[in-house]
Amino acid sequence: MHKEYANLRRRPLFAPVWLAALAAALVVALAIWIFASASTTTILVMRHAEKAALPAEDPPLSLAGEGRAQELAHVLGEAPAEFRIQGIFVSEFRRTQETVRPLANRLGVPVIVVPAADISLVADRARDEYRGGRVLIVGHSNTVPEIVEKLSGQEIPAMAETEYGVVYVVSLPRFSRASVTRFDFP
Repeated sequence: MHKEYANLRRRPLFAPVWLAALAAALVVALAIWIFASASTTTILVMRHAEKAALPAEDPPLSLAGEGRAQELAHVLGEAPAEFRIQGIFVSEFRRTQETVRPLANRLGVPVIVVPAADISLVADRARDEYRGGRVLIVGHSNTVPEIVEKLSGQEIPAMAETEYGVVYVVSLPRFSRASVTRFDFP
């Protein structure tokens, strides 16, 4: 009986040590979560490259479009590792997929096909699945403005059928408002 009483007396001494260690682990985990969630998600939204005239239903890229796709792969593929695209979203149409194929091959990143009509799906997946990362969304002249607005809450002007070099950079910080920057590439 004396032995059991001695063991019980020693155990309470270790309780503050274990509680302090547990509290320290929780503080470290909370700090890591805050740091990870404070990062900014960067989403590039652009229209597909120039398309051929025929076939009218789902045309491939024209020669100019193929050149633009190669230039896109060169520009985004040469970025330093901390700025590289980590995922690409495209619609089910051939021209969006052909626009990103050289870049996806160069970077070895996944190309995720989502229906062009489902703006919410592409915006939500890009924001949620690549939080804190960098994503490229390639859409169409009628979907790019809607995607940017869905991501940022900011309305942008409609795109003309002849606009192909416009890229919107949407920055989504975790704890502040989104910002949109427009770049025009030749």
